[in-house]
Amino acid sequence: MKKVLTTLILCILTVFMLAGCGSKGGGAPTASQGLDVDPATLAFPLAETATIKGLTSYPVGTESEPNNRTIFKRLEEKTNVHVDWKAIQGDQWGEKISLEMSNIKTLPEFVFSASFNDTDLLKYAKQGVIINVEEYIDKYMPNLCKVFEQAPEYRAMCTDENGHIWALPWIEQLGYEKTAIQTIDYMPFINKNWLDFLGLEVPTTVEDFEKVLLAFRDNADKIKAEFNIDGDIIPMSFIMNDGGQDPMVLINGFGEGIGDPDKGRHIAVTEDRKVICTASTEGFKKGLEWLHKLYEEDLIDKEAFTHEWSTYVAKGKSGRYGVCFSWDVANIAQVSMDDLIAGKSWVPMPVLTADTRNLTPQNGSFTSGFDRGRCVVTATAQNPALICAWLDQMYDPMQSPQNNWGTYGEDDDFDIFEMSTNANGEPMLKHAWLGDASPVEVREAESVNGPLAILDSYYNVYVTCPDDAQYRLNWIKDIYTPDMHTTYVFPNVFMTTDDTKRISDLQADITKTINTAKSNWVMNGFTEDDWNELQNQLQSYKVDELLSIYQKYLDAFYAN
Repeated sequence: MKKVLTTLILCILTVFMLAGCGSKGGGAPTASQGLDVDPATLAFPLAETATIKGLTSYPVGTESEPNNRTIFKRLEEKTNVHVDWKAIQGDQWGEKISLEMSNIKTLPEFVFSASFNDTDLLKYAKQGVIINVEEYIDKYMPNLCKVFEQAPEYRAMCTDENGHIWALPWIEQLGYEKTAIQTIDYMPFINKNWLDFLGLEVPTTVEDFEKVLLAFRDNADKIKAEFNIDGDIIPMSFIMNDGGQDPMVLINGFGEGIGDPDKGRHIAVTEDRKVICTASTEGFKKGLEWLHKLYEEDLIDKEAFTHEWSTYVAKGKSGRYGVCFSWDVANIAQVSMDDLIAGKSWVPMPVLTADTRNLTPQNGSFTSGFDRGRCVVTATAQNPALICAWLDQMYDPMQSPQNNWGTYGEDDDFDIFEMSTNANGEPMLKHAWLGDASPVEVREAESVNGPLAILDSYYNVYVTCPDDAQYRLNWIKDIYTPDMHTTYVFPNVFMTTDDTKRISDLQADITKTINTAKSNWVMNGFTEDDWNELQNQLQSYKVDELLSIYQKYLDAFYAN
């Protein structure tokens, strides 16, 4: 009778939830609609197999069926919950996810790797497509609750002005404040083999850097012969306006020394805590003039403004680059982890001195890796308590590292982890040595991403720090942190619905205008009239209003 009664209650709740979702102007469903489930009945493994429906993505060229991945196989054995997945190829996610979210009749019960921005998150909440989950967290998600207890700032960062949490986060702590691994995204890497062959040192000024690129260009035939390179030598390549592959880290030393660290919003915070548009600074202007000079001297890849990731990587793996930009050069060039640790083959290039010497950290980086909108539960969820309880398994300290990086015991050539023990003899995931394998390729083949949390306190207790992260952390600490003279970055704040909408509307035109100018001016140069026209365009797109909204939240952040 108890089972029948529970099923009946869940069916009634589901009818009410779907009816509310379909009503016009009904607002978002509330968490209380699915909380009449006894937490004791959700102890894993379930006595009887339950099925839930999820939506996720997978990287191009990897396993397309999530249930064929070892991580999900083990989770099903552990929980007795089967997930009926709908999977979308990663490079098609952007264009397809909005269509999926627009059709409530076919939408799965949760989106595992949504990574929705604040605009999308609040839009879907207002439309009633997703439900708030703060009560489910408190009642059915003990692992996530422990994370929030250890690092309460993350719960605050997940919560909107009305006290609701609309998504489950992704958290990855590696380093702290100016030593955090995210303080610099687009690292510039230089080919140490070429430098040594030509008897050159790693440059530290813009003048020395230009001389090195000229040497790469003028000795192209010698370099090709020495290193058996098929294809033209490219002194420097990048992908303009593309995250970690963008070259604007090079201009940090020009003018005021601010650079352009926020490639999506083009904002920075000054020493007197004022939010400014980086595209209106003297450093931005002088930096682009200098990059155009390099382009005219045939030192920049002509395809850097149009090629995609696959082409960028293919040229890099062919050994044709002298300088490139990425999170990890092992993803771009043929280089072993041994060589990177030893400072051979490729090395990170320090901040270049121009008018000054400074590196502005990325906005939001002082709280380390954080994605507020990683996973959402939709209004179609028939048993949201069960779904949240299952998703809480992702926050288990032994599970999160596997979801983030990969697993152990796979039937292939590489494993990210081997099962080991910590100093207390307890189970611990130990990162395996990858040798010449590309870390990103191995991880994409094994990991599942989704909601997770890895705190600094986990290292050498539940998991070792990955070797490629450790050498990157060492680079940041030794090479970049000493040049981070900037005190403030714009924090990760959750704005109101109205401000988020307004920011999104304003930012679209402003970011497009700035990105277009960057590409055009590096290739074709620009005049004083062109510069003034850009500033006029930014004013016409109400950049001052945009900055005033950011300023309001910055002031509130420090007031609290």
